[in-house]
Amino acid sequence: MIQQDRRSRSKTPEVLIVDDEDDIRELLELTLIRMGLMADGAATVADAKRLLAEREYRLCLTDMRLPDGDGLELVAHISKHCRDLPVAVITAFGSMENAVTALKAGAFDYLAKPVSLDQLRALVKSVFRVPGASSSGEGSPSSSLLGDSPAMEQVRSMIGKLARSQAAVHISGESGSGKERAARLIHESGSRADHSFIAVNCGAIPENLMESEFFGYRKGAFTGAEADRDGFFQAANGGTLFLDEVADLPLSMQVKLLRVIQEKRVRRIGDTAETPVDVRIVSATHKNLRAQVDDALFRQDLFYRLNVIELRMPSLRERREDIEGLAVALLAKIAEGAGSPPPTLSRAALEALSRYGFPGNVRELENILERALALSGGSVIHEEDLLLDPVDGEAGTRGASGSGEDRPLQEYLDGIERAAISGALQKTTGNRTAAARLLGITFRSLRYRMERLGMKDGS
Repeated sequence: MIQQDRRSRSKTPEVLIVDDEDDIRELLELTLIRMGLMADGAATVADAKRLLAEREYRLCLTDMRLPDGDGLELVAHISKHCRDLPVAVITAFGSMENAVTALKAGAFDYLAKPVSLDQLRALVKSVFRVPGASSSGEGSPSSSLLGDSPAMEQVRSMIGKLARSQAAVHISGESGSGKERAARLIHESGSRADHSFIAVNCGAIPENLMESEFFGYRKGAFTGAEADRDGFFQAANGGTLFLDEVADLPLSMQVKLLRVIQEKRVRRIGDTAETPVDVRIVSATHKNLRAQVDDALFRQDLFYRLNVIELRMPSLRERREDIEGLAVALLAKIAEGAGSPPPTLSRAALEALSRYGFPGNVRELENILERALALSGGSVIHEEDLLLDPVDGEAGTRGASGSGEDRPLQEYLDGIERAAISGALQKTTGNRTAAARLLGITFRSLRYRMERLGMKDGS
């Protein structure tokens, strides 16, 4: 039947399926035919290499365990000889270690056995129907991440790869470094772009409301539940759920979140039945999530579910060559929003910005420029208009250059952090909420840092 269908179409096979189980190959091929795609099948690594040498494909699906080798060998072969060919591996259910190994070896995604046809269709769409998925794509959404430094070029390249995958992504980086922006770009560049992107600040939800916020509830489930309500998972169905500051989730909620991610089903409070959900999880935190696991503050099993692929956002101190371009672009955006012509930055102001430590990164840079525009009375912003705290700036410069050898590292870093917080509190006359905003961190994070450093409002 499959052969007749194939002969009835005058299309060249675009997908290579490598699996030694005939029934799985047939199931996958039938699914692809219904999507209008032709496929070739191979039962061994040797057969797959022969077909790859003879024909050009747009996608390869390979099992991890094959009679004459494994999927990783084929992934390595494709990475070396067919660099533009995306390859996804099919791995046994629960073998997350194999999936992660394959992704690191060059695979762009994975499917767990038994293969979910919905997941297969989403994977295929991400390869065949995403505009610019296989090119660097000038003008693509990721090009809106400003900066020409090597660090940002690497981030943009990584986002392009992640957009073609359905795997969970964890974005690490300091507060204000652009983690949510990166998450949105991954979503906007992928096959889920037509569906919702739901961003959730895990540190801003009271613990007693978390379950209802994430999973929803039925009318009458508790006092005040006057109507059925969907949670974040239902709202993000078909799209992406971004869990910002995921390290702030309490352990009790981590258990429930893990189950939903594993089962791909959610039960609203007061409901007797579970509902399937198709959600891609992207998480982020400014904390070291692996250290949180070591300190028993974050579940290891959930960590491995979220951290399938990691994207690290560089701090502004790591890409100082981008500061001038960022400042000009941000100032133009701020001025446009204020309905005024954009002023220019004096050379002294630009040099001061380039020396500054930026504990709040790009978010802090935008805050500084917005304040300077409001305070500046002319068409040029001078160094004094920036109101940069000398201690903050000098501390940031010292931190970036690696000096401070006279003190233990932790003591030195605590000193930098204490100076940054103290400066922010002075600028905001002790208003912690405003100081947190100035630093580009949450109020909760500021309170934690002050308690750790033994600081009071003015100290």
